[in-house]
Amino acid sequence: MTDCDFLVVGHGIAGATLAYVLRERGHQVLVYDPGQENSASNVAAGLMNPVAGKRFALTWRAAELLPFAAAFYRALEQRYQQPFFSAAPIFKIFSSIEEQNAMLARSADNPWGEFVAGFATTDPDLPGVNAPFGGAWLRHGGHVAVRELLASMAAEGTRDGWLRRETFDWTKLVFEPDGAEYAGQVRARHVICCEGAAAVRNPYFSWLPLTPNQGEVLDVDCAGLSPDQVLNRGAYVVPVGAGRFRVGATYRWPPFADGPTAVGREELAARLTVVTDLPFAVTGQQAGVRPAVRDRRPLMGPHPTVPALSFCGGYGSKGVMLAPRLAVMLADSLLHQTELWPDASLQRYNALQPVGVT
Repeated sequence: MTDCDFLVVGHGIAGATLAYVLRERGHQVLVYDPGQENSASNVAAGLMNPVAGKRFALTWRAAELLPFAAAFYRALEQRYQQPFFSAAPIFKIFSSIEEQNAMLARSADNPWGEFVAGFATTDPDLPGVNAPFGGAWLRHGGHVAVRELLASMAAEGTRDGWLRRETFDWTKLVFEPDGAEYAGQVRARHVICCEGAAAVRNPYFSWLPLTPNQGEVLDVDCAGLSPDQVLNRGAYVVPVGAGRFRVGATYRWPPFADGPTAVGREELAARLTVVTDLPFAVTGQQAGVRPAVRDRRPLMGPHPTVPALSFCGGYGSKGVMLAPRLAVMLADSLLHQTELWPDASLQRYNALQPVGVT
């Protein structure tokens, strides 16, 4: 029988960061994860964007989340002696003179704080970039090599024995007065569900308002396209080195396709042709399912009726930005009973739990 303080189910960006924080605090942690190549975290481009969406709105709690995440990933770079985080400006390309005028007028109220570095009202002449109406320069963002980061953490976990590449069977989990026992093999003081979109089928958390959506991304070679910033116009174009870029992402609601689609490839290729006139070659395509939430806020905290069980997830497309700060917050809550942010706590949905159902 293996004994641990925390049993974490899932090693995407949410589970991996939480398990790391708990281990760094000296706790015995055991992680179960099947190692899916097409998980949402493995597919993601890892973009951290302070101002996003069609409304060009400041991302939720950006002023706290972005610097915290950057420092967290820098620390992981030191630990694993490998680059993961790239701080990079983001150039939001205006699609019309009307959009340019609207953004300039709105900027008078300074709704974006220190995150908008300035505006280009004419073409900034970035190599290979179509921006006849200019755009907005965003700072304090960047991107994380999520697949490489998770692979390094998983390699350590496999070597040191705290990661098991297995599918967790929730029907074999038995809760006891002082914790839980799993499959007659593991005793844990506390269990944390970090399953991502798969939590919609979790017998303990299926009542949460998770609304998974599928996203596709392309990997492209595009020689001559400016690599010095992330580009954003209808799609993000993230430089990953040596003339290679990741382009994304689509949003598909259920029913989901079984993997990448021709429609997704055509949609993303069409979006890229708006950004650049340069020829490009598609070298890869991936699809993953994001664990989004109805109100676009994360879900974390204890199960309302099972004291030894908690949830952490619902990050949607903001996982790399949210995960570090929320991992520390949840660890503090579990270890020291500190308060969670109310707009991130799953308690805001406790009324949805069916009566008499765990």
